[in-house]
Amino acid sequence: MRILVVGGGGREHALTWKLSQSPRVEALLAAPGSAAMEGLAECHPEVAAADLDSVVKLARESAVDLVVVGPEDPLAAGLADRLRAEGIATFGPSAAAARLEGSKAFAKAFMERHGIPTAKHRAFDDLQAALDYTRAEGGRCVVKADGLAAGKGVSMCESPAEAERALHEIMEDRRFGEAGSRVVVEDWLEGEEASYYAISDGERFVTLAAAQDHKRLLDGDRGENTGGMGAYSPAPVVDAAVEEKILERVVRPTIRGMAEDGHPFVGVLFVGLMVDAAGDPHVIEFNVRFGDPETQPLMMRMEADLAELLADAAGGRLDTDMAIGWGEAAVCVVLASGGYPRSYPTGCPIAGLTEAEAHADVVVFHAGTRRGASGGFETGGGRVLGVTARGETVEAARARAYAAAEAIEFEGAHKRTDIASRALGRD
Repeated sequence: MRILVVGGGGREHALTWKLSQSPRVEALLAAPGSAAMEGLAECHPEVAAADLDSVVKLARESAVDLVVVGPEDPLAAGLADRLRAEGIATFGPSAAAARLEGSKAFAKAFMERHGIPTAKHRAFDDLQAALDYTRAEGGRCVVKADGLAAGKGVSMCESPAEAERALHEIMEDRRFGEAGSRVVVEDWLEGEEASYYAISDGERFVTLAAAQDHKRLLDGDRGENTGGMGAYSPAPVVDAAVEEKILERVVRPTIRGMAEDGHPFVGVLFVGLMVDAAGDPHVIEFNVRFGDPETQPLMMRMEADLAELLADAAGGRLDTDMAIGWGEAAVCVVLASGGYPRSYPTGCPIAGLTEAEAHADVVVFHAGTRRGASGGFETGGGRVLGVTARGETVEAARARAYAAAEAIEFEGAHKRTDIASRALGRD
């Protein structure tokens, strides 16, 4: 197979790393790709992931057999529809199905319609009405920009005053642009978060291992929401009983409901969940692509042929009995730029990458880097690197990831020191 991966961040680096191991892959291309991906794929930095015309043209002229779309924005813009119209097999949902992520209000209405458990909520496109609602509710709440905001459009508000600040920032100051023209205000769910994945061909699905992300910037789940400061897999909170509830109450009705609504879901359904003390799952959000940074530990653990799995899903021939197989635990620690998730500098030289990857069972995935004038890597984004390690247990993998991360230096580098701490003593 000839495969084109769309995107160039840490998620796409991890997907390309895994796809490159398949004996079925004859050639790998990436658009735009990254300097870090050049050893794995033929990169096309002139083709932006959001430039749908150029992506379609590259896929057609390169005679690819499969396109794997990494980021959410091109999916919401209809890239999968455009590619399929050209007869090109594509792993990723249609624009209509991508609304599960592209609009929080759409997702909430879908869940209500199909009986999928989620938090009590209200959607608003009027700032004053939203302010009145949060004041009347009087307690903790979560304020979400309705549209795509790169994982950062969520504010965890401890009080009505915090909710008021978040609403002004999103709807009035437009911190997230048009994504904040509408907001969803929902109850604060208590419990432990988990990320669950299902690969679907529109009708059938197979599940992947559970993972757990760390969205908040600071240790102890404090600070602003980010795109993700680290992740690990497996997630002990998702035991066999909880997983069965997730399948019966969330995954099956979602795949079935999308088909019933006329938008069969082809791609990876990523469900962000809150699991309460009784082991009952509630949906926090849907994503319609692989998560970042959860993909990094998942790819480190997966034993199956990823290329075969994604091609079968894109072709409508998914084998639900396919044995995925999961190896040792894996942990990803994100190194971020100082100032992230708000303003941050770029162009800071990165030292210690070779030393970090010299550690056994460690891969450093590049989320926001570029080649500097000296030929080495420098920072080019908010989340810079995902230092990912395998280990016999989550604790062992965590120790390896942090040991490798200590070798890496760049100005303003920030990381959480408690990634995977919830799993210690439970894995």
